[in-house]
Amino acid sequence: MPPPAPARPTFRLNATTALHRGDRAYQQDQVAIVPHARVNGCALAVVADGMGGKSGGRKAADQVLLTARQLFERFVPGEDTAADLLRQLVTESHLMIKLTAITAEEEPHSTVAAFLLQPDLGCDVIHAGDSRIYHFRGAELVWRSTDHSFVQRLIDDGKLTEEAANHHPQSNLLTGCLGTHADPPLTLHRIGRLEPGDTLLACSDGLWHYFTTKELGAIVHALPPREAGEMLVNKARQRARGGGDNLSLALTRIEALK
Repeated sequence: MPPPAPARPTFRLNATTALHRGDRAYQQDQVAIVPHARVNGCALAVVADGMGGKSGGRKAADQVLLTARQLFERFVPGEDTAADLLRQLVTESHLMIKLTAITAEEEPHSTVAAFLLQPDLGCDVIHAGDSRIYHFRGAELVWRSTDHSFVQRLIDDGKLTEEAANHHPQSNLLTGCLGTHADPPLTLHRIGRLEPGDTLLACSDGLWHYFTTKELGAIVHALPPREAGEMLVNKARQRARGGGDNLSLALTRIEALK
């Protein structure tokens, strides 16, 4: 018996990406939103923040995006599960980055923050490292991913506030990412219901470092995705005062079909 036909979407996606080198000599972030070739309203968004030398980090981030595209090309909505695809994205990217490290000038690593949207089936999310995913309903935060980082452990233990964590000298020390000797975390989250006016934002720490959650929610709610992305990048650049990291974002708003 053939698999059931995927549900027809009752919403449309308004999406944008943004990428900026910041004040770094090299761009090691990568970002993409990939629409499904056969199913309207199905899309995969990926942010990867590479680390490791002038070319190592970029190669690692490139590998995450390449793996994501290859897996998504074979994804059959209604038959394959989003959670399985996202797990494969993390584990296969991790393996390939470790293999390329043999010839890299420095050991390459990368974060990943990815979400897969499907018509009327909600959204599945995975992340490793300190690239984040935010789910807003209007301007209000519904959920945010929790960083795999040293300062997040201090926050969880009640030894540090989130505000103080931004200025901690070890704020960039990760406890989990892709390409390390240890297996990466497979931290999945499922959003079972999406509504018109919901926004999903995936971004690297070069962006979220400069905003409160309230500011992010206000901007993505007040402006269309493209204008919101431009404002976020511009404000992050202003607030970095010449010391900004690479930054990237993938922004998707759920809109009702008229």
